[in-house]
Amino acid sequence: MAPSFCLATRPWIPLARTTDRMVGLRSLFHHAHEIEDLALPIPPAESSLWRLLAAITARLTTLDQPDMPVSDWHEQRARLLVAKGGFDREAVDTYLSMFTWDLFDTKRPFLQDPSLAGQCREAAGVNALVHGRPAGNNLAWFSVHTDTHPRPVTSHEAAWHLLVHHYYGRSGRCSARTVDTVTEASLRAGPIRGTVSFHPRGRTLYESMLLHLTPYRGPGQSEPDRCPWEEPAPRDPLAPPAAVTWPGGILTGRSRHAVLLVPDADGSHVTNAYLTWATLQSGLPATDPYLIIRTDPKKPAETRDMPQRADTDRAVWLDLDTLVLAGDETSTARRPEVFSSLNDLPADVVTHLQVRVLGFDQEAKTNNRAWYSALTPPIWTWAQEKDPLMAARIAECRLAAETVAAVLARAATRAWREATLPNAGSSKPPHRGTEHQPLWTRQALAAYWPRAETVFWNLINHHPDRPAFPAFAYEAVDSLRTAAGPALPRQRGAGPALARAVVTLRETAAPRPKDRR
Repeated sequence: MAPSFCLATRPWIPLARTTDRMVGLRSLFHHAHEIEDLALPIPPAESSLWRLLAAITARLTTLDQPDMPVSDWHEQRARLLVAKGGFDREAVDTYLSMFTWDLFDTKRPFLQDPSLAGQCREAAGVNALVHGRPAGNNLAWFSVHTDTHPRPVTSHEAAWHLLVHHYYGRSGRCSARTVDTVTEASLRAGPIRGTVSFHPRGRTLYESMLLHLTPYRGPGQSEPDRCPWEEPAPRDPLAPPAAVTWPGGILTGRSRHAVLLVPDADGSHVTNAYLTWATLQSGLPATDPYLIIRTDPKKPAETRDMPQRADTDRAVWLDLDTLVLAGDETSTARRPEVFSSLNDLPADVVTHLQVRVLGFDQEAKTNNRAWYSALTPPIWTWAQEKDPLMAARIAECRLAAETVAAVLARAATRAWREATLPNAGSSKPPHRGTEHQPLWTRQALAAYWPRAETVFWNLINHHPDRPAFPAFAYEAVDSLRTAAGPALPRQRGAGPALARAVVTLRETAAPRPKDRR
């Protein structure tokens, strides 16, 4: 019997707070209105899966019609949000029966190219498939996995990593692939590599799926919109890049990696994998609907608007103002497009709407640093369209927190130099990058940011009229004293240097007009 693992029927999607630990796509859509949330242990896999689920949701609800007026689109989604019973089961079964969802189908394996077995000189190995395992010449510092004795990975975990490669895959050297007369061994990075995604979360999975949709606002589409599994065959790797259509193309069709999984005899595990290039062309420009876009007016037009990078050193609450503010032509940050489509929701949906934050901190080419996830409280009642004063207050407090942090870093660095290098003067600029900052600076900032988050939420929830800058400056002073305290009895110049730094921080607390961004 041929190996098989059908994603429509076999359990592979972990769920939160349910009796079923994992389900397949069919059960997921049948019972979406009874399920609270996803529970994938790998944030970039969850972020990738949300894009796939959003594309399928658009198909099931017919909210994928580019010629539908935007007002009609919003009305139809609002009706679906208040409807009881979730998705139409017949529509779910009909859609799933139209395509192949098996990871190991010999002709059309899901999100894979079966021709790789004959076009690649060698397989990359299962360790190269699984993120977190060392592969190739990389050192295995804290891992039991080696390329000399690779351990198979379960098929449901392989499905998670398959998604991650398509969205967050690295660039650089790969297994050589020969197509016709062209042989190449170079990868291009995945379309959302190194980014942080913001996903609306409702009370049920059904609500969350509908909230992930956006209406079409373009000039029209001349080409049919298809997801990769809806195509009759994998795309020609030597062909020019296909147009980025809405919604399936932009959500699921921009991968630059080609993958082929090699199963064991019964399909329960993956023992090897081919990983190589899917296209030699640069992708056409497109804006992912779940990414914050940062604008740098000093850069050339083609690189002026870039997705916000994932950063494990940056607290999630520092992006709340970008989410709740509508923005204008002067804004340097633009909220994800999906949040501009949430202003006509039923009142009870708005009240409970949270944001799931999923980030993968990666270097642009190869190295992966860390992934992370977070969940905000219900914030959409604070959106500028609903409560402009609260949205402005959030922006004011965020600005104050980051401004004070910058002053703290400079003051702590200057104080450390004055205390330890009295002849160096105080005119030198502070070091850039936390890895080069003096001890006082690192310790002061490490103490400041958790306190700043507590201050932020207190100002937002309990003290709407309290000045923001003095509140954050007080915590900065206390954090600096905590960092420099052990040096006071040992270093003669530490006391005066600390006193001067405290004066600088207190000057930051001086009253100033509210920032309206």
